Amino acid sequence: MEAVRTQDITVNDLQWKIEYHSDQCTLCGSCVAACTFGAIYVDMERLDKPVFTGSVPEGIRKHSAMPVIRQRADIAHACVGCGMCEKICPNAAIRPVRNEDSRMALLQRQGHPIKRGGRTNLNRQRTLDSIVVGRISQMTDPALDSERHTFDMRAPLGRVVDARHLPLAIDGNNLLIQGKTPPVRWIYPLLFSDMSIGALSPRAWEALTLAVGYLNEHCHLPVRMSSGEGGVPRRLMESDKLKYMILQIASGHFGWNRIVRAMPLMKTDPCAILIKIGQGAKPGDGGLLPAAKVGPHIQALRGVPKATLHSPPNHQGLYSIEESVQKMHLSLNAAFGFRVPVAIKCAASATSVSVYNNLLRDPYRICGGFFLDGIQGGTGAANEVSLDHTGHPIVSKLRDCYQAAVAQGLQGQIPLWAGGGIGMTGNAAADAFKMICLGANGVIVGKILIQLLGCIGNEHGRCNKCNTDKCPTGICTQDPRLMKRLDVDRGAQNVVDYVLAFDAELRKLMAPIGNSSLPVGRSDALVSTDRAVADKLGIQYAC
Repeated sequence: MEAVRTQDITVNDLQWKIEYHSDQCTLCGSCVAACTFGAIYVDMERLDKPVFTGSVPEGIRKHSAMPVIRQRADIAHACVGCGMCEKICPNAAIRPVRNEDSRMALLQRQGHPIKRGGRTNLNRQRTLDSIVVGRISQMTDPALDSERHTFDMRAPLGRVVDARHLPLAIDGNNLLIQGKTPPVRWIYPLLFSDMSIGALSPRAWEALTLAVGYLNEHCHLPVRMSSGEGGVPRRLMESDKLKYMILQIASGHFGWNRIVRAMPLMKTDPCAILIKIGQGAKPGDGGLLPAAKVGPHIQALRGVPKATLHSPPNHQGLYSIEESVQKMHLSLNAAFGFRVPVAIKCAASATSVSVYNNLLRDPYRICGGFFLDGIQGGTGAANEVSLDHTGHPIVSKLRDCYQAAVAQGLQGQIPLWAGGGIGMTGNAAADAFKMICLGANGVIVGKILIQLLGCIGNEHGRCNKCNTDKCPTGICTQDPRLMKRLDVDRGAQNVVDYVLAFDAELRKLMAPIGNSSLPVGRSDALVSTDRAVADKLGIQYAC
């Protein structure tokens, strides 16, 4: 017998344990085939037991062997709790169980920082959960009928110029426009966040774009989707569906050479351009696409070899928000003939208000939107220490930006869009309504979309292996075998159904407070059951 050492890893050290019932197992092997992480394997169980026969008990040793399923006690092949084995087993003979005695936080640091995808595992408290709609219109200002009343559900994306600065003149009875105004798109207040082809599988990205197209053309909801960094397929750039897309340029500038070359062939302008400065889930860390996920189509799209793709933490050559406005904003506006809004996305931080103030005071008036991303947003790949320990909650920072604009009388001129944990509990409409009342023009959602496609990752350590190219649901992988697990049509239908429910629920929340248009900044409609939250946000405390 081999010696046992204290450093030896056992199944009880892992975050998830496999519960297996050999008496129910039919030995079909489906669970082993379905496990993308190799966490289980087929082994032989040898039995040696005495059997007593005859009138006079006489022991006979009987030997037998049978195949069983075992779990690997190995960090590299640790179970992630995805439950694919449980889904595919016809006899309910196997399932993952969370292990409370896990030592994974100590054992998986094997000489290098831990990388993973998903959302933060540590910041689970949500400010939005302590806020409720407390002001209900009744006799003095009657509530609206959410089923029969007409609601204006549009939000601006683009610089909204103050009436005093509009290039208008009166000629007799005629109102003349003597100059150009910044472009503004009026879109639905729910925006699909930037998830690139590369971070998502082509089938997952296709499902989201199909949902966007259907929502616009059949449901008449002007929902827009951000492309994420890395470019978009050429056939989309040359399609009239490009108007539903927001093209993102990040610090790595991946894919933008192809976008520039395709400009003469574009049938329509994109909805907007989004300059990504930072991301809430990993602020100051830049982008990361592991080499395992850089398939041939990604190499062609981004014009790169098969290697890990790092986006720098900042845009090279830009060292201030003033330089960003002068160089990137102006050049991108000029590239599209000043027809397309150019917005900026930043991670929520202690400096967010300063950045927003600088943009508000920009004499060019060309920044078309300020996108704020909070700590509870998701990501495809990041250092775990960054994912869990850096960033800023979104609610207070959104409120600070809005109040800073109000103090200057400039609210609404640069639309505020906020994301980072919206719909984290499944109730995106309620979260969106509260954020709008606190000053947002619209909200950004991402993780909830891939959960609708079938993602099973959560904030409690389940799966979150988006960075490994072994996504068991076929959403965050470039492996053709795994991608086939994703039903594109069904995924798109799930997203459409959820957005339609979101629309109905948002109306249900607007109607009781008597608003037929988006209640941007109507903080009087909210109360908080947490005094600290109420004081910070400037809303009423209730108990």
